[in-house]
Amino acid sequence: MLRNHTFDEIAVGDSASLERQLTQEDIQLFAVMSGDVNPAHLDAEYAAATQFHGVIAHGMWGGALISALLGTQLPGPGTVYLGQTLHFRAPVRVGDRLTVTVTVSAKDEARRRVTLACCCVNQDGQAVIDGEASVLAPTEKIERPATMLPEVRLRTDGGLRRLLQHVQPIGPIRVAVVHPCDVLSLAGALDARAAGLIVPLLVGPRARLEAVALEAGLNLAGVEIEDVPHSHAAAERAAELAGQGEVQALMKGSLHTDELVSAVLAPAAGLRTKRRLSHCFLMQTPAYPRPFIITDAAINIAPTLEHKADIVRNAVTLAHAIGVAEPRVAILAAVETVNPAMPATLDAAALCKMAERGQIAGAVLDGPLAFDNAVSAAAARVKGITSPVAGQADVLVVPDLESGNMLAKQLEYMGDAATAGIVLGAKLPIVLTSRADSRETRIASCAIAVLLAHHFRSNPP
Repeated sequence: MLRNHTFDEIAVGDSASLERQLTQEDIQLFAVMSGDVNPAHLDAEYAAATQFHGVIAHGMWGGALISALLGTQLPGPGTVYLGQTLHFRAPVRVGDRLTVTVTVSAKDEARRRVTLACCCVNQDGQAVIDGEASVLAPTEKIERPATMLPEVRLRTDGGLRRLLQHVQPIGPIRVAVVHPCDVLSLAGALDARAAGLIVPLLVGPRARLEAVALEAGLNLAGVEIEDVPHSHAAAERAAELAGQGEVQALMKGSLHTDELVSAVLAPAAGLRTKRRLSHCFLMQTPAYPRPFIITDAAINIAPTLEHKADIVRNAVTLAHAIGVAEPRVAILAAVETVNPAMPATLDAAALCKMAERGQIAGAVLDGPLAFDNAVSAAAARVKGITSPVAGQADVLVVPDLESGNMLAKQLEYMGDAATAGIVLGAKLPIVLTSRADSRETRIASCAIAVLLAHHFRSNPP
């Protein structure tokens, strides 16, 4: 219930307070509502180079909290705002907890006006905002149930559109779609064709492909088909075509991942490089200000240190292909300190030393980092971590496939993350999608394959 204080009930010295912790979502929502997209509030890379050395809240976010306190507590419902002065004393950062207090400093009996001193203090006792408010206090008691606000969830629906706009000028690439003998995989290939991303070569049993297309109402006119008897033959033939340079990427259809990977790794295909194959999820979630990579969550079950080095190198290649010149790579573990009883922390420390010695190039590595301080500057600050990666990671390297797969799926299904999946380490990109993947995920994965194929022309793997 909301209950107000009438002018006659208010006395000099009366005060009210509220507490609020700033989140990244608060900054984004305030930007959406106000239209203030100043990069000091939204662009971590830009903000790091400012005098504040990181993202800060809009100043008026704190001012809005003062307004909320006046309108809901003191004086409360019926209050008319007349004027407000504000002085911004210190920046407010993600994770800061503000205590907002208004205190009655004067009453004007003739005009029934109330003056209140306003102050916002952070968790360290530092005043970040102060000022003075002048209000017309209510004369009648008001008691009303507080309105239940709708849940607001930020979405990044423009991500796929912007990705396609970026990729389409490159032009489509020829892609062998391996055994797309179900509606989802066949429709995904045709959708990517319609989006101008790929020229599909369907490798599979012609009769079965045509039956699936007929059943789903899909049009195969003008689509080339390489007729083979079964999925194993499809994988072998697609890998052979790739080795001969007939296609610039492979795309998994309705066969098992192991079947396709085995064909790619076969010596006869000629697709192996010095690196181990690994999978990258490229993800974008409303809770994080930039796209990021999770690896490996689909290929390497229990990677060794040597395997993880290649996993990092492959992720760095993907980051470069999508335009991140020097990606920040967080090597994840359950804790952020090296513990001999936890092999993931030892691997993380070794990988960072390898990067220092030039064995892993083109990126900034740090680890071990727990997930929270890899993606949250506030969490890193609370734990006293000073790092060029903490709180702003572009790549998250997980300890093993199980942890990576669970993390990626949790972000996708409970965090509204948009995703794309790609396999690197071969001489060409491999689009690896799941039967449960959405149309958007399949199209985005093909768009990433286009970027990688273009990148490999000047930077052969």
